[in-house]
Amino acid sequence: MIPSLPRPIWLRTATVAYLIAFLAFLFLPLAVVAVFAFNDAPYPAPPWRGFTFDWFLGNAALGRTGLFADSELLGSIWTSCIVAICVTALSALVGMTNAFLIERGRFRGKQALSILMLAPLVIPGVILGISILAFASRIADIADDTFGLELDFLRPGLPLVVLGQFSYIATIATLTISARLRRFDRTLEEAALNLGASKAAVFRTILLPYLRPALLGSAAISFLMSFADFNTTLMLVGADTPLTVMMYGRMREGATPVLNAVSLFLMIASAVLALTLLRRGGSPRAKPAQ
Repeated sequence: MIPSLPRPIWLRTATVAYLIAFLAFLFLPLAVVAVFAFNDAPYPAPPWRGFTFDWFLGNAALGRTGLFADSELLGSIWTSCIVAICVTALSALVGMTNAFLIERGRFRGKQALSILMLAPLVIPGVILGISILAFASRIADIADDTFGLELDFLRPGLPLVVLGQFSYIATIATLTISARLRRFDRTLEEAALNLGASKAAVFRTILLPYLRPALLGSAAISFLMSFADFNTTLMLVGADTPLTVMMYGRMREGATPVLNAVSLFLMIASAVLALTLLRRGGSPRAKPAQ
């Protein structure tokens, strides 16, 4: 159908109905979670009992521990942030290196390597976590029995959680940065080199500004995926519990609106992060090479 021609009323009605249903499916559960974070009841579900900030600030008289007074829950958020920052830094760095290797490198087996890099994305998170745990524990046992070395970072704990999440999140970062690098006009790079710029200067003033939106995007995706990961984290976690595992344990004990408060807090933080990246993620003009 030609876009400029008027559409029949049934088609317009169906389009609006579809959009409303789709948006309701996406955002209605989030809205319900956000609203009942302020419900004056000990359960995170209807009926509505009145408005309160107890699930954020706490109320000692009613025996309610709010989000900002729950040291265990706040500690799990901090633990998730530490893990996510480490995974993001590793994924962005390795992803950019892999992108240049795939897009610029010429070697035998390049196609096979590109396909193998996608393997962690199709492996279920539980299987990936169990495999990494079994492999790392075996290496640690061999090092202990043979050389008397205690490789604690290969035991269940935060280092192994970072390694497990990095094993598949780095692939997503690689794909994101590779897609951007593939569209780069290499004549700009060649012109700068012909004018006497060093490779380091070309990378710093031309390539890096061009890749900045992809780097920011891959970093944001890596951080959010790491923060929200549950399956792989559950298999590798030690004494320090990230937020997703902590919330799972709390749900098994009995859910309270504190979990709604945590969810609302994370939704707001994610929205702020997304808006910040939208403002900063514009593609800058390449600076002239020095």
